[in-house]
Amino acid sequence: MGILIVDKMFFEEIGGLDGGMKIYGGENVEFGIRVWLCGGSIEVVPCSRIAHIERAHKPYLPDLRVTLKGNALRVAEVWMDDYKKNVYVAWNLPMKDHGIDIGDISERQNIRENLKCKPFKWYLDNVYPFIDPWEDLVGYSALKNTVKDNVCVDQGPVPGNVPIAYGCHYYGPQYTYYRTGGELYI
Repeated sequence: MGILIVDKMFFEEIGGLDGGMKIYGGENVEFGIRVWLCGGSIEVVPCSRIAHIERAHKPYLPDLRVTLKGNALRVAEVWMDDYKKNVYVAWNLPMKDHGIDIGDISERQNIRENLKCKPFKWYLDNVYPFIDPWEDLVGYSALKNTVKDNVCVDQGPVPGNVPIAYGCHYYGPQYTYYRTGGELYI
């Protein structure tokens, strides 16, 4: 999952890996958030040399979206407090009755409570203050032209560019955020 070096005692003390995560996708996010909220830190060592050995064939399902959504919702429900709604918005899921099984999260919630971990707002304020917390977000998607097929509003390769009409690809430069004040942000 991308851990190079970890203090074994601390790793075990804060709950190790979440056994409720399925296949892959999300465990690195869950572990990173948990480390910061529960008293640890993540270090970047600039001159390290690392390698990633990947399987020639992955023995996973061809479509991992349901699994990835479940893992993301599991992280959100345990660690993200009121900000969990952003994960639901990102996956275009209702907050209730979404039909995705995230398993039993009570063990992870107990770990958080027993370790007296900080709230997710602390993480946003102290670890990643540059992220937009989407506190006033109503929804987001691509803004598509209904007159001309397959043309969307796009900010281009550099954030902050003047938006242009461009072929729809539905990736980041075409995300349009609609906020409670009626503002559209590309």
